[in-house]
Amino acid sequence: MPSTKGYLEFILGQLAELEDIAVRAMMGEYILYYHGRIVGGIYDDRLLVKPVQAALAYMPDAAEELPYEGAKPMLLVDHVDDAAYLCGLFEAMLPQLPLPKKKKK
Repeated sequence: MPSTKGYLEFILGQLAELEDIAVRAMMGEYILYYHGRIVGGIYDDRLLVKPVQAALAYMPDAAEELPYEGAKPMLLVDHVDDAAYLCGLFEAMLPQLPLPKKKKK
C-alpha cells in the first residue's frame, strides 16, 4: 500500500522548523533528506529512519521494521505527533549520516 500525500504533508509540517528538508518520491513511497543526507523515509504511512547510533540512543525502545521486502531494517518513529521530538531526532542523526555519493560524470 503506497503512502498517502496527507501523511507526507503531516510529517513535513512536523519538520517545518528544520531547514533543508527534501523529499523524493519513489515507487509510491517517500525518501526524506536532511542537508542532502538520507535520514529515512515514509513507507506505508510509517516514518522509518536509518538505525544509526544516534537514532538508537534517541529512541532506545524503537521497533525495527522493514520498509519493504528485501530491505535492511529501519527504526519506526512512534512520536510523530511531537514536532520538537522529530526535529531533535533529525538533528541528532545528522552528524552520523553518510554524505551523498558523488555522481560519476
